[in-house]
Amino acid sequence: MKRIFLCAALAVAVAGTAQAKKSGEMSGTDLRKAVSGKTVYLNTSGIVLPISYRSNGTMRGQLQAIVAAFAGDAKPADAGRWWISNHQLCQRWNSWLDKKSYCYKLTRKGEKVVWVRNDGRSGTARIGG
Repeated sequence: MKRIFLCAALAVAVAGTAQAKKSGEMSGTDLRKAVSGKTVYLNTSGIVLPISYRSNGTMRGQLQAIVAAFAGDAKPADAGRWWISNHQLCQRWNSWLDKKSYCYKLTRKGEKVVWVRNDGRSGTARIGG
């Protein structure tokens, strides 16, 4: 009985990964490889925010000072932590976004990446070197 349950669970996991690959949705290891050591240029409301994701799980973002002032953030730069959980890119800034954790599903659409945050906000991004 255990063997049947284990085989069924494995089949569901493989099918889920295949479906994610088919739709372009990035998952687990692929997601980590895509962002680790890279800069992601997050586009939200017409503002591009470069976020550097270091391989040690830390990240750094830098807004232009005028954009930060317009957005009401006192700091034009912030740092934080990132991790992968349930095939999502999760992160928490030290100051920005009220220090709350958010997770993002990323889906490749050609050269562009579409992101959807766990609170429903969405946008596009580009992953650079």
